[in-house]
Amino acid sequence: MKKIRITVMRKACYHDLMEKYENPIDHACDMVEEQVFIADGWQRPEGLCESAWESMSPFVMTLAHGGGNFYDGWMKNPKSAMISCNDGFRPVSFLIEAIEEE
Repeated sequence: MKKIRITVMRKACYHDLMEKYENPIDHACDMVEEQVFIADGWQRPEGLCESAWESMSPFVMTLAHGGGNFYDGWMKNPKSAMISCNDGFRPVSFLIEAIEEE
């Protein structure tokens, strides 16, 4: 099974939607842009948000087993995917890539 690199690429924050729809919360996200996690199969890397993992784990598992080419050529690198967490107020985008072992 291949290891998978998960890189935090971008964090967004939609203050207008938060003000209109979200109850105030003290702390929402610990992800930092350019932060890297390594997934070893189906196990969520320590420190990676559980909600984000739920969104990306099917893609991680596919790449870990040698699959790829999601949605018939969506990504330039067929052994990768760009996935966002499911937080509609402050989505985080992750680049998921199979690591070629030497």
